[in-house]
Amino acid sequence: MRYHTPESFEDASSIAAAASGTTRFLAGGTDVLVQLRSELVEPDDLIDIKNIPGVHDIARSDDGGWRIGAAVSGAQMMAHAELKADWPGVVEATDLIGSTQVQSRCTMVGNLCNGSPAADSVPAMIAAGAVANVVGPNGARDIPVEDVPIGPGKLSLEKGEVVTAISIGARPKHSGDAYLRFIPRTEMDIAVVGCGVCLTRDGDKITAARVSLGAVAPTALLVKKAADAIIGTALDDAALEALASAASAACNPIDDKRGTVKFRIHVAGVLARRAAKIAYERAAK
Repeated sequence: MRYHTPESFEDASSIAAAASGTTRFLAGGTDVLVQLRSELVEPDDLIDIKNIPGVHDIARSDDGGWRIGAAVSGAQMMAHAELKADWPGVVEATDLIGSTQVQSRCTMVGNLCNGSPAADSVPAMIAAGAVANVVGPNGARDIPVEDVPIGPGKLSLEKGEVVTAISIGARPKHSGDAYLRFIPRTEMDIAVVGCGVCLTRDGDKITAARVSLGAVAPTALLVKKAADAIIGTALDDAALEALASAASAACNPIDDKRGTVKFRIHVAGVLARRAAKIAYERAAK
């Protein structure tokens, strides 16, 4: 295995583009190092991006939003009061990844690029309209987070491309987001179902919304019909019922030891209701 410590993302991209075997990027390492120790994968090239300037930074962008570097840990995000105030759902979702020890290392970018359908931060990012900032052999581009995973463990990134950061726009006035998940245990487990909701209010009426589901399909889903069910409403009982029905209808889950298809479909609707209520209350502030 060849271990690389590039000093820029352009260098990291060049190394990955020239590599002929299995390549992995190392930021927090909470996925790739576990895979290495479990002998699930042995990269021919391991590209450590932790020394690249800016990867550990949480910074305001020109539009008033946020740029979260590829090596920013969940613990850093939880400790950042302004980011947490703007996007509590995104921060709380990332805080659900692993244990306290894992939190000091795990990253949103790694959670996204691991390609797990059950990744906690991904539905929250999708609901927030986040984009992945990418550098590759053909230059830089931005990809909506929902378009990055294309299947379990598979990404839409081209050979040599690396995610440098996650960008989230400025939080609109009177908007709020939330993420909830169901797990069999109280902590340190993988989502059986996850749901992220972001919405904007004008008085009592919802004027915009995004709803995302995780662990109920091969990738996290952006569920437009679920968002449409609550736009124009004051999130009354009828709107919540329509939201739950649309969320459940979007599911295409599997049966496994942690949950049946029927159970996951039902829980998706329940979590959509609950997350929407939290986001709605947060949007009132």
